[in-house]
Amino acid sequence: MPLIKHEIYIHAPIDVCFDLARNVDIHTKTTSKTKEKAVAGVTEGLLENGDTVTWEAIHLGVKQRVTAKIIEMEKPYNFTDVMVKGAFQSFTHTHEFKESGTGTIMFDTFSYTSPFGIIGVLADKLFLEKYMKNFIVDRAKALKTMAERNEGFKS
Repeated sequence: MPLIKHEIYIHAPIDVCFDLARNVDIHTKTTSKTKEKAVAGVTEGLLENGDTVTWEAIHLGVKQRVTAKIIEMEKPYNFTDVMVKGAFQSFTHTHEFKESGTGTIMFDTFSYTSPFGIIGVLADKLFLEKYMKNFIVDRAKALKTMAERNEGFKS
């Protein structure tokens, strides 16, 4: 089971970072490379504990749908979403926020299990783990830019 960890310093208040990270509209903007959009469940605004959202996107050249549920939330410090339906066998994504100086450190922890047994393990080693790491890092950088410029925030 691959485990991807990433942290980034954002020169913005913790509540701004937290709300940007759970905003469906902002998620769509920060994942434009994969044409990600919310197609069911909560499709706009801020996600809350217990909410589900179905994302449709093009990953690795294939249109996919993943439904995730927010299973835990402690505002403005953390929230966790898990896959309830989709391309992985399972995934858990924990988003954590810690005040640091005049800004916030945002931590992403993403663990997943690929489908298809040994073929999935091989895919992880060959390309999937790197792809998922890049996806998480790119999104974090986009959130950082938006938070520091105070762009696009809608509550």
